[in-house]
Amino acid sequence: MTRGLPPLRRPLAALFAAAAVGLALLALHPAAPPTIPILTAAHDLPAGTTLTPSDLRRVGLPPASVPSGVLRSNATGRVLAGPMRQGEPLTDARIVGAALLRGYGPDTVATPVRMSDADAVRLLHPGDHIDVLTTTSPTPLDAPQPESHTRLVVSSVPVLAVPSPNENRPQEGALVILATDRTQSAALAGAGAPLTLTITAR
Repeated sequence: MTRGLPPLRRPLAALFAAAAVGLALLALHPAAPPTIPILTAAHDLPAGTTLTPSDLRRVGLPPASVPSGVLRSNATGRVLAGPMRQGEPLTDARIVGAALLRGYGPDTVATPVRMSDADAVRLLHPGDHIDVLTTTSPTPLDAPQPESHTRLVVSSVPVLAVPSPNENRPQEGALVILATDRTQSAALAGAGAPLTLTITAR
């Protein structure tokens, strides 16, 4: 009966040897660490971009590498407050919304202002400080004073975001979102059409 044991031991030995090799390979190539899926820019994106699915790419990052405020879903249709480079994680600070006011005082509000000169608005970037003035053209009742009247509305207010202008309706000018206090916000609201808004970058 002992003569039948060696043939049985051979496949068992081969099985154990294969298991040992497999364990050795696992030791040399440990399992991939856990990752968290986040959204990143699929390509370079300018400020004011309304995000579409083709603008975003989902990637996995190790938990220690995930930035604070990162977005993991529900970004389509949101508007970028600033430019993004390809591969950059999308965070709430990059989106037009309440997170734009992070770092400002508790009384600061985000105030949208429509500028008449869209070309001048294209020169602005988030973080710029600007003056906003209004210019009124004289009416027939103002004659014989043909000159326009310019008035400073707010001074040295930070730019939060510069959404892309509406190219289909250029007559509406371009939108800028400013960080103001409530008094400045009310002053800007009162300086709307038909006044012409201009800007002086600081």
